[in-house]
Amino acid sequence: MAGLQAGAPTPQALTVHSQSRVLEVGFSDGKTFRIPFELMRVYSPSADVQGHGPGQEVLQTGKREVTLTALEPVGNYAVQPTFSDGHDSGLYSWDYLYFLGSQEDKLWADYEARLLAAGVARDTPMPDKAAPSCASR
Repeated sequence: MAGLQAGAPTPQALTVHSQSRVLEVGFSDGKTFRIPFELMRVYSPSADVQGHGPGQEVLQTGKREVTLTALEPVGNYAVQPTFSDGHDSGLYSWDYLYFLGSQEDKLWADYEARLLAAGVARDTPMPDKAAPSCASR
């Protein structure tokens, strides 16, 4: 299947837990992960978050209360969530969901370190995107 590494575990069950804001994913290897929506949003695989290359990542803040408003299948290899903040451009392959679930503790630690380095808090609202610069007068 496209988007999967050969022999990689595949989801057997996906359950959206809206109240606790987690996506529960049960994989074919018997592992089950409860991935927080905030973690999914902060580590969205979209270019808006990851950028187009190393060093272009955009630190996400103010996502603690984000919810899923939709979760659509994409072929047999991924899902595309729509988050309550309007973000809907990330495709989460089965491999990527497994990565998020299996590396959750490390990813949270990395996120907290990036917040600290940037001097912002987890709940700081995202800055508005910069307006296009005007030509000199």
